[in-house]
Amino acid sequence: MPKYSGETVEKAINAGLSALQIAKENATIEVIQEGKKGFLGFGKQEAIVVVEKIQATEVVADEVTKEEIIEDDVEQVVAEKEEVISEITELVDLTDDEAVTALAVYLTDITRDLGAPSMVKVSRAKGIITFNLETEKKGLLIGKHGKLINAIQYLSQVYIHRIAKNRLSIVVNVGDYRERRKAIIERLAKQTLRKVRETGQPVFLEPMPAFERKQVHSILSSESDISTHSEGNEPHRYLVVELKN
Repeated sequence: MPKYSGETVEKAINAGLSALQIAKENATIEVIQEGKKGFLGFGKQEAIVVVEKIQATEVVADEVTKEEIIEDDVEQVVAEKEEVISEITELVDLTDDEAVTALAVYLTDITRDLGAPSMVKVSRAKGIITFNLETEKKGLLIGKHGKLINAIQYLSQVYIHRIAKNRLSIVVNVGDYRERRKAIIERLAKQTLRKVRETGQPVFLEPMPAFERKQVHSILSSESDISTHSEGNEPHRYLVVELKN
């Protein structure tokens, strides 16, 4: 297994991605050791990670444009919008239809503020409500490695849980991004399963939306020797795949 090191986990991961010349979403990442700063130069340890390319015939291409929002900006957008949501008092206990309409308006406002105005189309299937954002600037709304669309997904979940009387399951999509991601997640789950069995060690997947974590869990749920659970806080919650004791 190819191991990479750096002062922090993020730097170690970037070293691996650079060496393999792949995007983060096209890799499986396992944290072997987190970095330690030490004291006065003593006890310092570099972070060590295993980075491997997802073996697949096709991968989700990053639809990134020069207008792409950088990662720090995504975090700022989430923080600002989440604070506004927490202050909502006039829209509460809405019916399902009312909540869906309110979220569609909310998404219209967000995409306009991000410089990628979109038409929001809603569809329902198997208990999931999908909000499709139709825009000429798909790359801007998807963001590098899908960070922005996942941030919008998270904000939409927080928003609708705040205003709706019932708990609704929603997905925010741009173009066919979610469909292509689903194929990647399926391959990632199978590759992770193989790695856990080969090494006997748990694998910590990268943060992903709740419905993608559920997808991995569903794929692996039939494996009698494997367990999965989530750790961390949204929107940085991630899945751990390991052998059962």
